[in-house]
Amino acid sequence: MSATKKTVAAIDGWFTTDEATPHLLGTRCKKCGTYFFPREQTFCRNPGCGGIELEQVQLSDRGKLWSFTDNHYAPPAPYVSPDPFVPYAVAAVELAAEKMVVLGQVAKGHGVASLKAGLEMKLVLETLFEDDENRYVVWKWQPIVA
Repeated sequence: MSATKKTVAAIDGWFTTDEATPHLLGTRCKKCGTYFFPREQTFCRNPGCGGIELEQVQLSDRGKLWSFTDNHYAPPAPYVSPDPFVPYAVAAVELAAEKMVVLGQVAKGHGVASLKAGLEMKLVLETLFEDDENRYVVWKWQPIVA
């Protein structure tokens, strides 16, 4: 009998692993309200602020497609690419509440031919790779089809 593999984030601390409602994890400056992803640990990077009190927050799981392209090369380690490498779409999505742009791979089954600027997108998790004990997931952007 095979045990169920544990789902873990391929990049620890960058996103939640709740597959029903995944969220990116960022920080917000308590002084000026600026959001950061990935998380900032030491000080506000807003040049007009100077704040040092940052709080971890879950960022929006939806946004609008700002830009996109095809990736035709295998990323370097530690990224684990399938062999043989298969090109995939990359999206820049403006988060709904934070109004910041976050890059990410587009979910399987969605290439650049099916994308257009302004399209509503949602955050999803997909398996990057597995070992004997764990299933390692990453976040991706998936078009919301009405």
